[in-house]
Amino acid sequence: MEHHARFEEALRLDPASHMPLYLQLEARLRQMIESSQLRRGDAIPAERELASMTGVSRVTVRKAMAKLVHEGLVIQKTGAGTFVSGRFSQPLSELSGFSQDMRARGFTPGSHWLDRQHATAGPDEAMALGVAPGTRIIRLKRIRTANNEPMAVETAIVTARDLPDPYLVQDSFYAVLRARGLVAVRALQRLRAGLATQQEALWLHLKQPAPILQIERRAFLADGRVLEVTYSSYRADMYDFVVELRSSDPTP
Repeated sequence: MEHHARFEEALRLDPASHMPLYLQLEARLRQMIESSQLRRGDAIPAERELASMTGVSRVTVRKAMAKLVHEGLVIQKTGAGTFVSGRFSQPLSELSGFSQDMRARGFTPGSHWLDRQHATAGPDEAMALGVAPGTRIIRLKRIRTANNEPMAVETAIVTARDLPDPYLVQDSFYAVLRARGLVAVRALQRLRAGLATQQEALWLHLKQPAPILQIERRAFLADGRVLEVTYSSYRADMYDFVVELRSSDPTP
């Protein structure tokens, strides 16, 4: 009964709204997932139950569930039911760090540190940062987690001028830079599909062969200088990157 009442409260729809009922239901279920009221692997009530508790038709429920399935937020297993998949969607139009993004979704971000070191920039790192080879840099490598589940392996590099001590970073890398007066105002990201290495698969709890999203991000200060470069390997079974496209043609 308590489980049923929790869904009834969270899924209360507004018949007077201009938004179609199936979109209202889809939005309510999405909110339950993104706020961690529903977690990965949790069962969604059956179509008939959802129709009964929301007062809509089963056709309306089916349309709402179809959108969630299409976006990868839930999965339907024949003979078993519908379950939360636990996928994350990240808009590529927003510049935010991993910790900020996870907190905004109601998840607890975390890290398992793999390495924090002073180093000198190799040719590729120097080119990415826009500095001379041999420049003193800081490398930060860690496994990023959401609610203790591994999501990505991340390696960030920044000049030692901008971050003199790698142990200043405990949680949010961007928060530490911001506290030093260094604020990224834009970034360029390059995404590639790839396969996890044996070590990445171990860190991310994946069975090989496992697809991953390889992401290189360069963040820039307002004066155009590169602030940091981050190389990440994200779990392709857990993370989607979403791009909003706008037409350049003003005619309808």
